[in-house]
Amino acid sequence: MKKQINWKKSLIALPMSAALMLPTATVTFADDHGDHEKMSDVTVSTPAADLRATLDQSLSEHAYLAVVTMQKGIEGAEDFDAAAAALEGNTQDLTAAIASVYGDEAGQKFESMWSEHIGYFVDYVKATAEEDEAGREEALSNLDDYREDFSMFLETATGERLEASSLAEGLQMHVNQLIGAFDNYEEGDFDEAYQKLRTSIDHMYGVGKGLSTAITDQFPDKFENTNPATPAADLRADLNHLLSEHAALAVLAMQKGGDGAEDFENAAAALSNNTEDLTAAITSVYGDEAGQQFEDMWSEHIGYFVDYVEATGAGDEEAKEQALTALDGYRADFSEFLDTATEGGLEAEATAEGLQMHVNQLTGSFDSYVDGDFDAAYDQLREAYAHMYGVGEGLSGAIVAQNPDMFASDMPSEMPDTGLGGTADEGLNAWMIAFASMAAVLFAAMIGVRKSKNNA
Repeated sequence: MKKQINWKKSLIALPMSAALMLPTATVTFADDHGDHEKMSDVTVSTPAADLRATLDQSLSEHAYLAVVTMQKGIEGAEDFDAAAAALEGNTQDLTAAIASVYGDEAGQKFESMWSEHIGYFVDYVKATAEEDEAGREEALSNLDDYREDFSMFLETATGERLEASSLAEGLQMHVNQLIGAFDNYEEGDFDEAYQKLRTSIDHMYGVGKGLSTAITDQFPDKFENTNPATPAADLRADLNHLLSEHAALAVLAMQKGGDGAEDFENAAAALSNNTEDLTAAITSVYGDEAGQQFEDMWSEHIGYFVDYVEATGAGDEEAKEQALTALDGYRADFSEFLDTATEGGLEAEATAEGLQMHVNQLTGSFDSYVDGDFDAAYDQLREAYAHMYGVGEGLSGAIVAQNPDMFASDMPSEMPDTGLGGTADEGLNAWMIAFASMAAVLFAAMIGVRKSKNNA
């Protein structure tokens, strides 16, 4: 018998945010502004920024899938093998990225070492399940050896642009975060477990920034002498981070809710914290009233997802269809809203298509999970995660198009203190300031949409 959960109470703040479900947008920049540099040079999409996004995606997804797989492993969950397979698929993506830069031999060496470190995490989970303290210590010892060896591998591969000592420090942070998240989960300290999950995801954006900067410095011609750490690229990375985390946490919370899991409320709280990071930008630069308007605007839309999950649990097909119909109406209205808000930077038709993709991915992954088709569930999860990187590129491109002067610098932003450490927050202030300008247009558009509806 599954535990009954009050979805309305728990999920009302969950950010199934239609504003952030956009496909990659093509943005036209201004040609010239007097003495300023040519605004067409200000872009979130360069070969270097693309590399950074590729690494960010695979590295952050690795952290997320590793934590989920460890949770499923200790629970003896039916979907453990599917979660582990998704983690292996992520390893293949990372290997392909490394091989594309350093060649097949280096890619094979990377894959071998990376797979070994995942195996040590699995060993730790197995030893925990068997209450084998010696086995746990052996797994940690193997992880310690791995971080030393892998740090030297990366230092050599990057021509010493990344230092082994700093790399080892960053890798130790990664190990501590994943092991800590698992230990907290196994002990029932779910709040701390999900905090560490979010921290481990965040950490990987520092990894992506550091590694992409070293690679593009090492092979400037391959990346057309572009820089992965410009203000515009930072904005893209910040949005990629929050949006992909939203998708990942949404799917996990829906799984936990469907299972009646003991940690459902904590998974939902982590998703709500992600929402706070997204909405804080508007509140901090445009005031509490605007922030409240923004939050209220999502409540109706979020309610439709809640309705869908509740209807699934009740086996009510008619109610499920009603929820999907409501979502369809919402996406059409909000696509028009965003078209107006971004002054045509994000076209309504393309935005509606992107929103439908996101709806299909989240509900599809949830449906497959409930049906026991776990391979499909994790495939759709990974599709939802990847989709958000197109969203981040499109939305950041629209923001930069509206605020080109603010991002018109090719100078690198501040780097993390450690080669594979730090956080991905360096560009957040620029994003928040940029959003101040965008927010005025957004809320003017919102008022216009509401007036139009009231007068209809």
